[in-house]
Amino acid sequence: MDQEAVWKTLLKTLEPEAKKEKSDPAKIGEAMGHCEPADIALAFEELDPKAAQRFFALLEGERAAQVLSLLGADLAKPIAHSLSETKLHQLACLLPEREAAALLASVSKKTIQSLANDPAAPAVAVQDATQRAKYSEDSAGHAMTTEFVRLQPDMTVGEALETVRRTDPHADIPDDLCVLDVGEPNKLIGVLSIRDAVMAPSDRKVGDVMGKDIVCVQAETKIMDAARLLSKHKFMALPVVEKDGSLVGVLPADDLMMFALARMYQRYSKSVGTDAAAMERLSPVQAAQKRVPWLLGTMIIELGAALIVSHFNPILQKVILLASFMPVISAVSGNVGLQAAAITVRGLDVGPGSFRSGGAALLKEIVTTLCMAVVCGTVLGAIGGFWAKHLVFGLVVGSALTCSMVTAAFMGTLFPMLSKGLGFDPAATAGPFETAFQDVIGFGVFLGLATLFANRM
Repeated sequence: MDQEAVWKTLLKTLEPEAKKEKSDPAKIGEAMGHCEPADIALAFEELDPKAAQRFFALLEGERAAQVLSLLGADLAKPIAHSLSETKLHQLACLLPEREAAALLASVSKKTIQSLANDPAAPAVAVQDATQRAKYSEDSAGHAMTTEFVRLQPDMTVGEALETVRRTDPHADIPDDLCVLDVGEPNKLIGVLSIRDAVMAPSDRKVGDVMGKDIVCVQAETKIMDAARLLSKHKFMALPVVEKDGSLVGVLPADDLMMFALARMYQRYSKSVGTDAAAMERLSPVQAAQKRVPWLLGTMIIELGAALIVSHFNPILQKVILLASFMPVISAVSGNVGLQAAAITVRGLDVGPGSFRSGGAALLKEIVTTLCMAVVCGTVLGAIGGFWAKHLVFGLVVGSALTCSMVTAAFMGTLFPMLSKGLGFDPAATAGPFETAFQDVIGFGVFLGLATLFANRM
């Protein structure tokens, strides 16, 4: 049986059990017992995270450690947090040092400190995890490893290769070797690949054969930016430095590749507006339950728009032509809001920024929309004035469209940010609320201006 068929067959067994309140541990254990850790990890990543946590609890020993090390960060982190400190300690001892450090870095600093005080804990992995935990989770510093080969420029190539031979053969160290300044042990002055070392004469100095054009990233650099940089230069590893230039770790290419692939899959899953993988697992009734609350909220807000319209019945009866332009204003501003929401959701998916960057995005979208609104408002106002044969009518229509478009852009940008901050799916919530608020404000401004200038129309 091919590899894909194995994990998909396992998934067919696990999915029905995931929907049950009390799954059958014997059935699940038997199904997983015939699969490799990689197949189990692939199947787990297609399940609801809570179900994956339940099924992971059935795994023990080295098998559990291998599965956990193969899971993507989005699933590995909640599973690691759900483990007891004792089991986390056991799994960390069973993993290679670099993978153990990545696991420990995903848990709380308090847990890492507790393991650091345990003499039986894997000291190298704990030290590596402690260094990673100093940085934000989406940074290069959090994904780096502090376990890499350090060389000095006055060493011979033969001595450098001997240094590599003395490393633990089971340790997964990066293939690019870092050359540090003799006087400043943390200052990176060059990089030497193992291939270049093997090809060079053994009596040559490392300083003569090392690469001196160093490309590195700061520890707080976004990890996706680091991945893009590494892909352009085609290095096997990327040095990570502090702001003062001191070397703190190395980003291996294979780790970055796994992160980039996981992020690409996540973006693909969310490209249709909600988490496609999660929605696919829901029954029609469950999917409806997930989406109906937002639609009911929209309905309530739209009733506010209906109240506003009913309040202005006298002006609508007096100038019946106003009703003909209300769908135009709603449709144009609604499209503007949906565009703003789509742009914002895409930006949040690439990587949520700080409040300052969010404010900048909001301001940029409002200014952009204001430029479009002036053009569209002028055009619609001219059409309205010509149609009604009255300049004031055209000014009312044009001004209302301008205000409605700016409001839609503001709401379409703000709501995804608020939804993301509150833990909701921004793509699912932004559209309904943006449309509803834009109708309330757009119709209110339109009919309010019409009432104000009623005697002139």
